[in-house]
Amino acid sequence: DLQICQHRAPTCCTKKMEESYQAAVRRERTQSIQALNFELKYMIVGHITAFQEAFESLLHFAENRTSSLFETAYRPMAKEAAEPVKELFTDISLYILGAETTVESAVLRFFDSLFPLVYSRLINPGITDLSEDYTECLRLTRQDINPFGHYSKNMVTELSKSLWASRMLSRALSLGIEVINTTEHAALSKECSRALVRMQYCPHCQGLTLIRPCVGYCLNVMRGCLASVSELDAQWREFISTLEYLTNEMAASHELEMALSGMWNSINEAILHAQLNGPQLSATV
Repeated sequence: DLQICQHRAPTCCTKKMEESYQAAVRRERTQSIQALNFELKYMIVGHITAFQEAFESLLHFAENRTSSLFETAYRPMAKEAAEPVKELFTDISLYILGAETTVESAVLRFFDSLFPLVYSRLINPGITDLSEDYTECLRLTRQDINPFGHYSKNMVTELSKSLWASRMLSRALSLGIEVINTTEHAALSKECSRALVRMQYCPHCQGLTLIRPCVGYCLNVMRGCLASVSELDAQWREFISTLEYLTNEMAASHELEMALSGMWNSINEAILHAQLNGPQLSATV
């Protein structure tokens, strides 16, 4: 009644032993794949953790530096500017983590909120209090009036380049973990487990417990067992190339640290531009 280890010679195996062998090869193969994947997965998780820690540190530094700019150079509006600054950096953090938002919308929303403050606290400091309607009017017309010149658009351009590469790298690393987890838990087919039993355990039925399969036989069996996974090979290689491209981009023109640490200066230049054109802005408003 043997289904797998069928020999013409006498055998010491039973059907129940065959079933035990099938359970054993499935368990052993899963453990073997998990052991091989562990080092790769551990390395990727380490990169994800290191990247997130570095990004959060840079973001915190950039936010503190921007807040300090308002507290030292623009004290009349520092308290009211705190919330827009916080929202800007929260939006950037969410963007890097994969949220459905854009750098452009985050930056322009920040300048929309900043314009009423600059207008009432710096350009026209005599205004004691703006009504909600007037403040909203200033927010809505900020893009038409363009009080901050090209500085707001330049900030969008600079941040978009570096943050895009960082966002893609973060998503790509997470995708790598998903792929490994999926392939790691791929079930072995019935044909695969039977082939593994024939290769690994059927000799035991003849008392040949120390014999090992030749390399060619082993490779052929494993190619059959991992055929569905091996289809990922070309895409995985492309994935690795993409990671290399992204890391090179981040180290070159899209350098994250430079972009974030320079945000305060871009904001400062934008405010100075508005102040220099104060009379014209007031007339336009």
